[in-house]
Amino acid sequence: MRTYPGCIVCFFRQALEAAKISGADEKTQNRILIELSQKLPDFSLNSSPPEMGRLVYRLVTDITRRKDPYLEIKQKSNKFAFSMYNELKKRIASSPNPLIEAVEISIVGNIIDYGIYNSNDITENVRELLIKEERAVKEEEEEFFNYPAFESALKQAENILYLGDNAGEIVFDRLLIEEIKRLYPDKKITFAVKGGAIINDALVADAEECGITGVARVITNGVDAPGTLLSLCSPEFSEAYNQAQLIISKGQGNFETLSSEEKPIFFLLMAKCPVVAAHIGCETGTFLLLNISSTDFL
Repeated sequence: MRTYPGCIVCFFRQALEAAKISGADEKTQNRILIELSQKLPDFSLNSSPPEMGRLVYRLVTDITRRKDPYLEIKQKSNKFAFSMYNELKKRIASSPNPLIEAVEISIVGNIIDYGIYNSNDITENVRELLIKEERAVKEEEEEFFNYPAFESALKQAENILYLGDNAGEIVFDRLLIEEIKRLYPDKKITFAVKGGAIINDALVADAEECGITGVARVITNGVDAPGTLLSLCSPEFSEAYNQAQLIISKGQGNFETLSSEEKPIFFLLMAKCPVVAAHIGCETGTFLLLNISSTDFL
């Protein structure tokens, strides 16, 4: 997905938010925004938003000297998500279709995104979405929630690459992975996190804290970007990506960087941003299970 003019406003908003979280005073905040405005003319709108997002957060960390300003927020997100783990595990087990329930719950977890929302919004929205989730997903058109193709692809694949998104959210991903492993114990699942601190995206430490290492092989993609920039990814990740027979991609950033790839990718996300929603052709807040490639899994 290319960068739209509407993304530019968001870059400034995210830069200011990250600066505040980093403890920057008003003078430093102004400096960050001025330097960002000087860099924008050199940025191509044909690039994906996470490419610019990477530069935005590097600018903030370089000026504030805070390498991981969202560390405490990530830890709180992990704790918050874990507080719901047992409840959600029971909910999946008691569902008439545990797999689709786990998929839907995984998508609910995608709202834990500090690039879009603040902490109060997230806590309230997760609880609200879990209440509305069953009705909301049933109302989605198959165009936006292609579960039959996902189920078929899952049955066929032996090697699965799961692209994680945010801290806290990965607890919801763990629930989906556990359900996949319950149904298909022999499938090999690799879970990829980011290679360096970027917003509240999950790192290896978060995967360990949330129990992902107990259900999947965990690797990093080698890049500190809010998405998957394939040209910059590590050899280990590139090998896993190329060998995967199914790629489960979580979140907007991964969608923005991989939506033009001709790979067996299913994108699980909620359309939180009006620009992304318009690009896809859905309403903001839509639960999405998309396969954009030409591969026919049915």
